[in-house]
Amino acid sequence: MKQPSLDMLMDKVDSKYTLVVVVAKRARTIMEEGKHEDLAKGMKPVSISLEEMAHTTSTYECTPGEAE
Repeated sequence: MKQPSLDMLMDKVDSKYTLVVVVAKRARTIMEEGKHEDLAKGMKPVSISLEEMAHTTSTYECTPGEAE
């Protein structure tokens, strides 16, 4: 399966760091649920997460928290 382009994904986030964090968190959720239909087809959770992100209309932004 062809992966979404980095340019398309970068339109939805404010930095590459945010992209990695969002995709990794979603991939972890997919693994924990274990019920995603694409897992049965042999797709990896990160690939599924990237596809979902490419097809969503949401955008993501990293907001720095307060230093402790």
